Amino acid sequence: MKTLVSREASRLLCRYTAANKAPIPACRQFKSVLVPRQYARRQFHSSPCSKVVKPYLLADIGEGITECQVIQWFVKPGARVEQFDPICEVQSDKASVEITSRFDGVIKKLYYEPDDMAKVGKPLVDIDIQSEISPADEALLNDGTAKEAEKEAPKQVTHQDEGLELGRNDTKAAVMDTPPLEASQTLPSEPPKEQPKVQRQLGKHASLATPAVRHMVKEFNLKIEDIEGTGKDGRVLKEDVQNHSGSSSEAGNTKASSSPKAPTLAPVQQVEDHVRPLTNIQAAMYKQMTRSLSIPHFLYTDNVDFSALNALRKKFNAHKEKPHRLTTLPFVVKAVSLALQQYPLLNAHLDTTTNPNKPQMLVKGQHNIGIAIDSPSGLLVPVVRNVQSHSIESLAAEISRLGNLARSGKLSTADLSGATITLSNIGSIGGTAVAPVIVSPQVAIIGIGRARTVPAFGDNGEIVKKEECVFSWSADHRVIDGAMAARCAESVRAYLENIEDMLVRLR
Repeated sequence: MKTLVSREASRLLCRYTAANKAPIPACRQFKSVLVPRQYARRQFHSSPCSKVVKPYLLADIGEGITECQVIQWFVKPGARVEQFDPICEVQSDKASVEITSRFDGVIKKLYYEPDDMAKVGKPLVDIDIQSEISPADEALLNDGTAKEAEKEAPKQVTHQDEGLELGRNDTKAAVMDTPPLEASQTLPSEPPKEQPKVQRQLGKHASLATPAVRHMVKEFNLKIEDIEGTGKDGRVLKEDVQNHSGSSSEAGNTKASSSPKAPTLAPVQQVEDHVRPLTNIQAAMYKQMTRSLSIPHFLYTDNVDFSALNALRKKFNAHKEKPHRLTTLPFVVKAVSLALQQYPLLNAHLDTTTNPNKPQMLVKGQHNIGIAIDSPSGLLVPVVRNVQSHSIESLAAEISRLGNLARSGKLSTADLSGATITLSNIGSIGGTAVAPVIVSPQVAIIGIGRARTVPAFGDNGEIVKKEECVFSWSADHRVIDGAMAARCAESVRAYLENIEDMLVRLR
C-alpha cells in the first residue's frame, strides 16, 4: 500500500472504484487515502547522474586524411580527464595534432598502442562520461557508435543499462523497481600509483620523436624512454639516439677492458637486408608523385644575376641583428607574386573532377605560395598566404616562423594546405639546375639552385664578377604553353636583377 496526498486522490478514486467496484478504505486523515501499489502513479523523483561508457571516435582532421599515427598517449586506463584535457598526440601525413577530450569522465580503454595507425571515424578510447552531454554531442556519439555497438555486442544488455532505461522511459514502473547503482559502478577505483623507474626529470614530450628517430631507435634496439632528449620539452633527437648508443657501447667496452681476459678483436658487424615501411610523409609523397607524374611537364631554366640584390641585402643587414637579417628568399617570393599579377593562369588549379569530359581552370585571386622546407621528418611544404599583401620584411618573418614550426614538427594542417604555386629552394642544400615535379592540382612549380660567383663580361667587354643562380620552372603543358611560362620566368628575372624596379612597385 502507498500513501498519496489528496492532490492525487480524486484521480485515483475513479480508477480504483471502476476496477474493484468497491469504495477505497479511508485513512484517519481526510487528506490521504490508501491504495494498492499497482494503482499508484509513479511519483516525480530525481535520479543520480548515470555514467555512460562511450567510445570516443577519432574525428576527421581534414585534407581527406583517413588514418594517422599515434605518437604518444597522455592518459592511461583509469585516468580521470576533464573537458579539453589532451588525450593523445597523432601525426598525419605532414602534421602532428593533439586530440583533446570533449567530456569529463574516466578513461576505460585505449584502442591503440604508440606507433599504431589509427583510423579516422573509428574508436580511439572508451570514456566513462560523468558530465552533462549536449544534444549535439549525444547525436554525434549515437550516430558514430550505433554500428560499432551492433557489431561488437548486438545482444548484450547490462543490468546497469536496464536500470537506466527503466528509470527514464517506463512511466508505469515504481521507483523502488530501479536497482540502485553499486559503488563499483558509480566511481571506478583509482589505479595503484606506480613508482617511477626513471630518475631523471621528464618533459611533457619526453617520449615524443619523429618517425625517422623512432626507426633509428628500433634499429639500435633501444627504448625511447631510456634516452635523455635534448629537444624542446625533452624531445628525443637523432643526436640523442647516437650519443646514447655510443655511451652504451663505451660502457660495454669499459666492462670488457676491466676483465682479466685478453682483449679480442670484435668481428665486423654484418648488416642484413631488412624491410622498412614507408613513413607517413613518404606514403603521402608516393601517392602525390604518382598522380603528378601523369602530368606532361614543360621545363624551362634561366640564370638570374643576384649581384644587385645581394648588395642591397648587405646594406640592409649591416645594422640588423641576426634574427632580423634578410635572405634572398623573401625577395624571390615577392618577385614571383608580382609576376603572377601579369600572368594569373600560372596561379591556378586545374579542375578535372567536376566534369572529367570538360576540365576547367580555377584561377586563384590570392597568391598562396608553398615553400618546400627540409625538416628532420622529411620534405614539408608550408604555405605563405596572401603574398601580394605582404612586404618583404613581413615575408621574411612569416617564412622564418613556418620554418621553425616545420623543423620542430608543429605545423598544422592549415599551414600545409591551399597552395596555389610551389617554390622549392634546393639551393640551400646544393646543386644548380633541377627538374621540379608539379604538385597537382597546381599548374606550375619553381626550383631555385645555389647561387655561385662566376666570371662574366660587363657592358664594355671587361671581366666582372657576378653572383648567378639558376631558376628551373616546370609548367603543366596541357594548359600552360611554353611561351607563357618563359615570359613569366623572364619577368621574375627582371625584377630580381633590377631590384629598384621591384621595390617601386610594392604596395
